[in-house]
Amino acid sequence: QVQLVESGGGSVQAGGSLRLSCAAYGYTVNVYCMAWFRHGPGKEREGVASMDTDGVTSYSDSVKGRFTISQDDAKNTLYLQMNSLKPEDTAMYYCAAHGRSYCYRDSWRFSYWGRGTQVTVSS
Repeated sequence: QVQLVESGGGSVQAGGSLRLSCAAYGYTVNVYCMAWFRHGPGKEREGVASMDTDGVTSYSDSVKGRFTISQDDAKNTLYLQMNSLKPEDTAMYYCAAHGRSYCYRDSWRFSYWGRGTQVTVSS
């Protein structure tokens, strides 16, 4: 089992920045892909960024160029640096992980989920 704990959410004005963290605990050796998802009010859940164990990253068009996913293997922690935030980035942000092949941002692939951290961007 893998436990994921997110932190770093908060309220920020448009144009500001936040960095989310996701600490992974438990049997993390089999984790192949980790990702950040978000679920905003009135919107479907969206996979915004992913990273596999080779460091290959993928981003949704909505955040490309503004968000950066990274990880610190020594700390078993995944990060999401969010810059140039917009009101439409307001959402609950979730960290997710799986040990399957292919690191695509489809939520059904992910076995492990955190409880989320709220990000609110005001105009």
